[in-house]
Amino acid sequence: MESNHRGYLDMELLRFTTAGSVDDGKSTLIGRLLYDSKAIFEDQLEAIERASKRKGEETINLSLLTDGLRAEREQGITIDVAYRYFATPKRKFIIADTPGHIQYTRNMVTGASTANAAVILVDARNGVVEQTIRHSYIASLLRIPHVIICINKMDLVDFDEKVFENIRKQYEDIAPMLDMVDVRFVPVSALLGDNVVDRSGNMPWYDGPTLMHLLESIHIRNDENYLDYRFPVQYVIRPQKQEFHDYRGYAGRIAAGSFCPGDAIVVLPSGHTSRIKSVGTFNGPLNEAFAPQSVTITLEDDIDISRGDMLAKNENPPQVSQDIELDICWLNQKPMQLNGRYIVRHTSNEARCIVKEVIYKVNINSIEKDYQDRQFAMNEIGRIKIRTARPLIFDSYRRNRITGSLVLIEEGTNETVGAGMIV
Repeated sequence: MESNHRGYLDMELLRFTTAGSVDDGKSTLIGRLLYDSKAIFEDQLEAIERASKRKGEETINLSLLTDGLRAEREQGITIDVAYRYFATPKRKFIIADTPGHIQYTRNMVTGASTANAAVILVDARNGVVEQTIRHSYIASLLRIPHVIICINKMDLVDFDEKVFENIRKQYEDIAPMLDMVDVRFVPVSALLGDNVVDRSGNMPWYDGPTLMHLLESIHIRNDENYLDYRFPVQYVIRPQKQEFHDYRGYAGRIAAGSFCPGDAIVVLPSGHTSRIKSVGTFNGPLNEAFAPQSVTITLEDDIDISRGDMLAKNENPPQVSQDIELDICWLNQKPMQLNGRYIVRHTSNEARCIVKEVIYKVNINSIEKDYQDRQFAMNEIGRIKIRTARPLIFDSYRRNRITGSLVLIEEGTNETVGAGMIV
């Protein structure tokens, strides 16, 4: 099985998000990564050179590579999530450059929701500030497995080792409150390029990896859940052709574990059991398929299965319930209504639901819980309970980010109003 994994994940894709206070240099850092790793086309480079000259700047402003909206360039801030793709000989990367402002918290949640790693910038002159705690809390809430703290602008503090060590200690003091597993620290100067792609000659006291080396070498294969077995059914395939007269296949994306022909499975929520007859893709049958592959599964028995059902194994079955407790980030300008009715979308399932209870809200700058305030406005985060019209099949978000996440949708407008992580 391991050899199959290795073959499938050759040239791995790492998704990472960047976060930090306004003017901490996120866009410059990404520009530097792209520039020093030779991932910029000549016409892109010429365009930002011209734009930098128009703004009267002496050197190339690398932040213009990611701040694509005109308002972002004019204000010098990041407003929306900017996605950038690049590759090195070791890995492919998708960067989500997310805004630092508190009023764009929902944008950060969106950009970070699929990330393997978070790069959080800290200004060496200011140390750990409220925004650092806020961004770290969101990274921990979204269960981003790997966090890299980039202590930036080391050139403005004379590349002083004591400044780096003090900020590292500051952060290590708050990390236990945030339930983080893998945290690394790198002193950098995004403006000059120190320790971004190339090792810095200005900080001989730092003998750790550069940011690029960390991004290329962080081990992410174990981030997938191979212990549980989850296959949400997205589509039932019935060709209705003479040559496939009795064919009934179940298409979807494996959310956890692996599936092989002959495996005993249980269909949820009905509880019917069967065995897998075949596992295949457009290119033909497979002896084994594993997360996150998209496949079609056929069963030995003719069972009533539809979109939203889940194939699992009896070991470590998911939960099936109508009462769900979840952490929520509210995304809409219209406040959340207690006892309000919404549509919940979870994996390939959809059901109506009602917000039964607000347990608490979180002050995301101090991580304090407020048990009195029951109003949820845009960008606010807290814990609620919902009741669905029919059972959902789920895991906790901590266990599986796919089967543990959901969105709330307003019935009348069809707008996505909340992003939820099941407790």
